[in-house]
Amino acid sequence: MTEPAFAAPDAASRPLWLVPQGPDGPVLPDGVDPAWPAATGFAGKPGQVCLLPGDGGLKGALFGVGKPASPADRPARERFTLAKAADALPAGDWHIAGMPEGYDAAHGALGWLFAQYRFDRYKKGEPARARLVCPDGVNADLLIAQAAGEYLARDLINTPASDMGPDALEQAARDLAGRHGATVEVIAGEDLLARNFPMIHTVGRAAAQAPRLIDLRFPGEGPAVTLVGKGVCFDTGGLDIKPASSMALMKKDMGGAANVLGLAETLARLGRAGGLRVLIPAVENAISSNAFRPGDVLTSRKGLTVEVNNTDAEGRLVLADALALAAEEKPSLLVSMATLTGAARVALGPDLPPFFCDDDRVAETICQAGRDNADPVWRMPFWEPYEAMIEPAIADLDNAPGGGFAGAITAALFLRRFTEGAGSYVHFDIYGWQPTAAPGRPKGGVGQGMRAILHALPGLL
Repeated sequence: MTEPAFAAPDAASRPLWLVPQGPDGPVLPDGVDPAWPAATGFAGKPGQVCLLPGDGGLKGALFGVGKPASPADRPARERFTLAKAADALPAGDWHIAGMPEGYDAAHGALGWLFAQYRFDRYKKGEPARARLVCPDGVNADLLIAQAAGEYLARDLINTPASDMGPDALEQAARDLAGRHGATVEVIAGEDLLARNFPMIHTVGRAAAQAPRLIDLRFPGEGPAVTLVGKGVCFDTGGLDIKPASSMALMKKDMGGAANVLGLAETLARLGRAGGLRVLIPAVENAISSNAFRPGDVLTSRKGLTVEVNNTDAEGRLVLADALALAAEEKPSLLVSMATLTGAARVALGPDLPPFFCDDDRVAETICQAGRDNADPVWRMPFWEPYEAMIEPAIADLDNAPGGGFAGAITAALFLRRFTEGAGSYVHFDIYGWQPTAAPGRPKGGVGQGMRAILHALPGLL
């Protein structure tokens, strides 16, 4: 994993002025002749760059940040505008020499770190050219820890299933544990049946690599927080096989696991992982003679029976056993993250993940943390009148109710059935993928909800 980094504070760096748009043109810093920016067409629009010539070379640069924001403004179309500077500026070290009043320097610097990410496991690309000196008054360690967690999540999601099966996902958890002094227990193969994790075993038993439950614990005292991440390393859909177009991105179906591991990396770097538990059911939903079938009735760890009406709704099955285990320990906060439903994408698109929570205080704290830290999330309801939709005639639960309505909600209601005993339960239905490149977020794997949870935690526990 590439290590995010700022330039050294005492680096010989060039100045970068962040310039807003004013009513009569860009609001230039003192000492800059307006003739040159005007000649280059620089107007202070978001993402515009104007290199300033000086005696013998480059004096510095201007970077447009657009019109000053106000509370009445609509949400910005781009979260990390300053990230564009990381790719647009010439190589070398840069420092922010001036910025508009009220500009969030920490937000800009985090976007710059995100823009430095490169996935170069299979093809060497051009490294990030321009580095930033961390702005004065900004907590560099906090930003680097968040970027490191994001890098880890992106790396895991971007790696194809040929190199990121259950074995490799387990190794990623062990590597994280080794970096931070955590412990790992793994229950795999037939031991899942002996230890009463029947649905994890059922979903993964047809694959070449054995299904497993990864249990990661961090030492130390702290609030009882458990993170559960869906680790379906590849999803064919099982016997209800997906069409090729729907299978193309299924390497990212372990995005929930990637996100909880990335969040754990950040918390550990900040010294805030004491007592944290991370559970990952890691499987491949494959097709073989022993694959589970539509119409099968499974018995879960909790004892609830589940009728399988679609083998492509496997994520909620493996999560159910993991959530039941987590709830037995009665954590104060239980969070699940999963690339769970297409219905969530239809409702909110790839950029805005929904989350479900019964506790209004917890939900609003998470929403506010997401708004404050450029990690937007949107609350959706555990709508109890839909409970009947997940209750079939021959079993306690249905893993894929028909009708085509409220798919994200019924999936969340299904999961909630396995969380009895936990204090507050929060479920995120993430996408985990950036379909087109945006500032600080290249096309590919992406973290969602991680910073919202990180910054909400102090107010929740």
